[in-house]
Amino acid sequence: MAIWAAFALSARALSASTLLPADAALLRFGVPLVVLAPALWRRRRKLLAVRPGPAAKIVCGAGVPFFLAAMYGGSLTSAAFVGAIVPGMVPLFVSALMVAGGKSVPRGTQAAGLALIVAGVAALVWRYTAALDADVLLGAGTLLLASGLWALYTVGLREVDLDPVGSIGLLCLPSFAVIALLVVTGVLPTGLAHAAADDIALFLVVQGLGVGLCAGLLYAFAIRRLGPERSSVVGSLSPVAVVLLAVPLLDESPTLSVLVGVPLITLGVALANRRPRTKVSAHA
Repeated sequence: MAIWAAFALSARALSASTLLPADAALLRFGVPLVVLAPALWRRRRKLLAVRPGPAAKIVCGAGVPFFLAAMYGGSLTSAAFVGAIVPGMVPLFVSALMVAGGKSVPRGTQAAGLALIVAGVAALVWRYTAALDADVLLGAGTLLLASGLWALYTVGLREVDLDPVGSIGLLCLPSFAVIALLVVTGVLPTGLAHAAADDIALFLVVQGLGVGLCAGLLYAFAIRRLGPERSSVVGSLSPVAVVLLAVPLLDESPTLSVLVGVPLITLGVALANRRPRTKVSAHA
């Protein structure tokens, strides 16, 4: 939760730094590869044996498409939007994917929780819809796309026979190759050579070591132990942390829509991840 809050804040702070999105992506995917290089080499056969379908879910769901969508959406909105929409909507998208895969439709408190999540997101963007703020609406839509991609990643992690270290390698190897190719060919601009040392250090710690390495290990471990639906409960507290941290760190003032939308999303995620009590038979 703490690392995700830092990711949301850094997505917003990127627009005010000397780094460009491609630079942040290089740090995010490159640092874990350097740190885990020997361990990944020992797992090379297992990595090559992963089926294309689950591999595509992981690489697209948390790789370059997700990263650029989250960063671009954050630059058009606020840290509160990133922290609320992306993790907050993940349970809704995960439930949709699970239903599409043959699971039953959510009912009871889970259905109520998903409805609250939608209501919270609507509360966040309503004032901008009424004012026809095109940039914020585009940013919110991009963040919704990022949330859907992250749900793909969440489901994909459960489908691969890899430990957390192998899962990081499966994500970072192709992602780093793609972002490096886009930079070398000039498709994405880079300012890494002229960026401020403080900005490089900040994103290296938050994105490379924090999100890329620590969060990758922890989230993959949680998926294996708890399953994709229960693991997405991490989003239930991160929106609150993001809003509280954005005030002193980014000088953001929570608006009425944020004060209404964030608690609704938080409560919705908590309800959506509740498990009904097991009924004990009278003959037990």
